[in-house]
Amino acid sequence: MIPITVLNILSGDLERFAKQLARKVRQAPGLFQGMPVVLDMQSVSAPEHEIDIPRLALLLGDQGLVPIGVRHGNRAQRQMAQDFGLAVLPDSDGGRESRSAQPSSEAAPAGTPAKRAAAKLILQPVRSGQQIYAEGGDLIVLASVSPGAEILADGHIHVYGSLHGRALAGVQGDESARIFCRKLYAELVSVAGIYRVYEDVDADLRGTAAQVFLREQQLITESL
Repeated sequence: MIPITVLNILSGDLERFAKQLARKVRQAPGLFQGMPVVLDMQSVSAPEHEIDIPRLALLLGDQGLVPIGVRHGNRAQRQMAQDFGLAVLPDSDGGRESRSAQPSSEAAPAGTPAKRAAAKLILQPVRSGQQIYAEGGDLIVLASVSPGAEILADGHIHVYGSLHGRALAGVQGDESARIFCRKLYAELVSVAGIYRVYEDVDADLRGTAAQVFLREQQLITESL
């Protein structure tokens, strides 16, 4: 399994969408080139929303992204996507549900976080071009992460060196996940799919010990 970016479509105004997308791509050009994305149509799935799926896919392609499928669309949107050659994905997270072969004998109380796997420990520097993913748990890097590297975790990320490259915590949707590092230089940080590029980080936090976390769906960066 590999992480896939989900792009939430919030409006049928494709002119506005194109401008917003171009602005985001200009912030981090290398991030989006060749990135596979799934289009989530839940916010625009009502019958009155008419969205030209092929045009939407072409707009993404113009910016270097690769649309591979849609989910949560209405019948017309799903048919349009199929006709254009996109996959129509299940509305629920079937992959995550299918990981449990047997039901638990005791249901966890509501709001209890899922039990995490043991943390993945990396002792060597993460080099440019490397991707390291801690599935089901935290990622601990006892060295630096180089520019052009990518580290991902279902849980928290701890970097006891300089954090360059990209760091994505809570990639399966855990909004309680956090990123901790000794020196923050990351070109992109993300928690549960909400991201921020280096240029948007406060200047007084760059190169310092910092943590990144979500608060009311806003990505917060604070000093440690």
